[in-house]
Amino acid sequence: MPLVETVQVSFTTARRSVPPYAPLWGFEDGAFFTNFNLENYALLFEYWQDYLGPAANSVRLAFFATLVCLLFAYPMAWWIARSSARMRTILLVLVMLPFWTSSLLRLYALIGLLNPNGFINSVLMYIGLIDQPIGMMQTDFSIYMGMVLTYLPLMILPLYATMVRLDGDLIEAAADLGGSRFHIFATVILPLTVPGIIAGSLLVFIPAVGEFVVPALLGGPDQLMIGKVLWTEFFRNRDWPVAASLAMLLIAILTVPIIYARYQDGRQDEAEAHKLGDASS
Repeated sequence: MPLVETVQVSFTTARRSVPPYAPLWGFEDGAFFTNFNLENYALLFEYWQDYLGPAANSVRLAFFATLVCLLFAYPMAWWIARSSARMRTILLVLVMLPFWTSSLLRLYALIGLLNPNGFINSVLMYIGLIDQPIGMMQTDFSIYMGMVLTYLPLMILPLYATMVRLDGDLIEAAADLGGSRFHIFATVILPLTVPGIIAGSLLVFIPAVGEFVVPALLGGPDQLMIGKVLWTEFFRNRDWPVAASLAMLLIAILTVPIIYARYQDGRQDEAEAHKLGDASS
């Protein structure tokens, strides 16, 4: 129902009322009327710098944040999966520990690290590596740091769930056949962990695209994302039809990786069914 309502509002016309848009259809003086309006979507393309620009910026920042999360999470998940049962429990608790605290508190702690007078600049200046503070706030770097701090556990857990089920005999067999570590990783481990990579990437990328708090606290004008634009249109400009059309654009963007993930799952199921058919024959 919320999605249907959003679609409906995206085709209405803004007006000063409660709610702040004209009805899409109804009856007036005994006659049925419709007020179907496509100008909201046309407005997104006419003023693309204000709407499509932040949308593209959101996809770019979310993509690279997802990539950084994957680079950090993969070895961490492998280490957890290969640890003893007792150590594995402790490490999983440490991974989930950030969920027990507010993300807002963690972001404010990160601000204390990245500020010109923060901990990182103070240490670098104290040991003589720099003479002036490095500007790390209101940059892409600060956005990536904030997103990784927020979403890294969501990447680690699906990867761990995939890696812990890996058959160690396959890795040992590949090593016995003379495979190098890189060859074993590229031909055995990586293909078997693709489902975890896809699941973790979706769990990070989808909320990161619509992120509002991280760019608001850590970013600047060059890091404007679609979440901030949506908030401005809904609450400051009170232009719900344009905001709804922008929300539909965001949904369309997020549908692409979901469709790709379903396609990859389908291909994997077909490959497994084909292998079972060959084995039975």
